[in-house]
Amino acid sequence: MTRSFAPDRSILKMALSHRSLVIGFLLTAFFVLLALLSLVWTPFDPTKLSIATKLKGPSFDHWFGTDHFGRDMFSMIMVGARVSIAVAFVAVGIGIGLGVPLGLYAAARRGSLTDEIIMRGNDLVFAFPALLLAIMITAVFGPGAINAIIAIGIFNIPVFARLARGAALSLWTRDFVLAARVSGKGKARISIEHILPNIANLLIVQGTIQFSLAILAEAALAYVGLGAQPPLPSWGRMLADAQTLISLAPHMALFPGFAIIITVLGLNLMGDGLRDLYDPKLRRGRG
Repeated sequence: MTRSFAPDRSILKMALSHRSLVIGFLLTAFFVLLALLSLVWTPFDPTKLSIATKLKGPSFDHWFGTDHFGRDMFSMIMVGARVSIAVAFVAVGIGIGLGVPLGLYAAARRGSLTDEIIMRGNDLVFAFPALLLAIMITAVFGPGAINAIIAIGIFNIPVFARLARGAALSLWTRDFVLAARVSGKGKARISIEHILPNIANLLIVQGTIQFSLAILAEAALAYVGLGAQPPLPSWGRMLADAQTLISLAPHMALFPGFAIIITVLGLNLMGDGLRDLYDPKLRRGRG
């Protein structure tokens, strides 16, 4: 039987009782809300320079202090959250939107030349990490958030393609799929109506993990100057700006560093919680 996307009350109850999942969700939700709030309000203009207040430590006026240009660190953290989450969301969306159909298509034609071409293409992309892809892309088109999205997104495609293909292959021999084939349904329709709903949980869990990795990748690209460009704040570039001032103004490195750590921790906890929630063996083990 094909699974339904409708939430199960028993699963919802288990989710609320899963400590890691709840903590991860709350941490992630906090930074998502912070990013959304930055669209309409920040304590100060994150791009406004104020040399008179540069390198100030945390205070009542500037909660996270100011940087070497006098910009408010808390406002920059808020906008940086928006940049990191937006880049990661679009990049993972590219990976899912292109990788999952490729994986399903390859599984439906297992052992064919098409399957072999798709999987060898995935191996080729895996040979180029996101940072190297970004360097190659920016060498042609120049640095920027869009090119960082493209680089991270391309790297995510084979991740989801491999996952979708592997999970789908285990379902093509199941009775409900064989029944669908006997009823006259084509491979594409079976993949969409029967295979995809049954692997959706795996894709959601992997999506949260890749989201956290995409945030780290975006920060790394921004750190080396290949991500979002000034004056748009970015957590990675904030760390790069702080590296020569770490002894004079440690808050410049601490707060963006903690923002990255907490966000990635929240996403990983949520991913582990979802994996436990949807895996019957793990649920029995924890029970």
